Amino acid sequence: MTATNVDVLLVGGGVMSATLGMLLKQLDPAMTITLVERLDHVAHESTDGWNNAGTGHAGYCELNYTPEDQNGNVAIERALAINASFEVTLQFWSYLVEQGIIQNPSDFINATAHQSFVWGEKDVAFLRKRHELLSQHHLFAEMQYSDSPEQLREWMPLIMSSRDTSQPIAATRVDHGSDVDFGSLTRRMIAHLEQQDGFELRLSHSVKSLRKSKRGYWRVVVEDEKSGKDIEFNANFVFLGAGGGSLPLLQKSNIDESQGYGGFPVSGQWLVCQDQDVVKRHSSKVYGKAPVGAPPMSVPHLDTRIINGQPALLFGPFAGFTTKFLKKGSIFDLFSSVKPYNVAPMMAVGLDNMDLTKYLIAESFQSHKDRVASLRNFFPDAQEKNWKLQNAGMRVQIIKKDAKGHGKLEFGTEIVAAKDGSLAALLGASPGASTAVQAMIDVIERCFKNRIASPEWQARMKTLVPSYGQSLVKDADLLKQVRQRTLSTLKLV
Repeated sequence: MTATNVDVLLVGGGVMSATLGMLLKQLDPAMTITLVERLDHVAHESTDGWNNAGTGHAGYCELNYTPEDQNGNVAIERALAINASFEVTLQFWSYLVEQGIIQNPSDFINATAHQSFVWGEKDVAFLRKRHELLSQHHLFAEMQYSDSPEQLREWMPLIMSSRDTSQPIAATRVDHGSDVDFGSLTRRMIAHLEQQDGFELRLSHSVKSLRKSKRGYWRVVVEDEKSGKDIEFNANFVFLGAGGGSLPLLQKSNIDESQGYGGFPVSGQWLVCQDQDVVKRHSSKVYGKAPVGAPPMSVPHLDTRIINGQPALLFGPFAGFTTKFLKKGSIFDLFSSVKPYNVAPMMAVGLDNMDLTKYLIAESFQSHKDRVASLRNFFPDAQEKNWKLQNAGMRVQIIKKDAKGHGKLEFGTEIVAAKDGSLAALLGASPGASTAVQAMIDVIERCFKNRIASPEWQARMKTLVPSYGQSLVKDADLLKQVRQRTLSTLKLV
């Protein structure tokens, strides 16, 4: 079998691979890149517009990013980091628009206020404290708070309609939030890449094996699922950006850094309303607090969505128990991921999270009536006939060994890279796509160390992301400059 030599092999046709491919091609147009995707089109798993929340995750409304401890202390550090990461993403998207790579920003991003809404004395006290802490920082200085029913009726009329206001209620609001169609964005980026010399897209191609050669490159065997033929690539660098499929591929690589990792798959569903008489009454993303025992990704929210140019409302997500790692995966995915080195951590996580497992199983057996009843906590006048159930994408939460060698369930995203920088994989879920640019910059810094240190790449990176190398968390003036540009370029104000 004759092998094809490439500088970079991207596995998975989602937003992560597309973003890394775009960054690398901007840094070095001569780089040869091949992207392989096992489905017959790109952005069809978790990246697809219907398979995720579409929230430009900036920490404005997501209450799980600011956890409260038993003493009532609210931690805001994760929200600050996520907000700064999203600002990096917005800068790169602004560059793509300014260069005409993406013609119209509204094709993938639209201004949508981000709001948090809670009820009951305890949660109102939490939201008030959260606002006090966040609004003191320049990243969140424009966040508004109110516990006035009159003000809330202006902010979220559909949610306040027919609501009993005798109980304490409160909300926060940031006007410059966004709704993102990550599927549309990804398809546009890959379409541009296909026009570049040295880039190749291979659909309906799945990775069968990957093995490190003695010369330091990766020998990757890929099956053409239409012809049944095997194709071999010799790649200097491999990126596994296949969503839930990244873990099994990482295990195939046998790099030392993959040892101990496991996955906990969680399915999801949305209630969807496309009745325009209802849709036009709500124009924001409103997040609440997760039920006790629920995973952070199950924080309930009522969202304005614009997918493929069409407005809709989504409510959820409703989590469920599954053994698949991908929406179009196998029921054996979870079982085949169990290896001698991760069986103990996975068993420990299973025993330590029985409440979570019971919660997911209970969620799976909810009726349509039960789901609409949950919706009515946000939209009291909701009618069952206006809402249909839609399957969302799969999420595989990370299981990893802790310092004591036991299992720990993680709810973020994590980059796993070989020590020589020849392979990297992205594992985990939220905030995921919203921080794709920062995550892929991290991949470049870890796996292209010599090149990113060069004056040429440093200067180029500053063009792609003007704040590169500086801290938006610490520098208020820099944030002001960056945010003025991105909000204007992307038409978010």
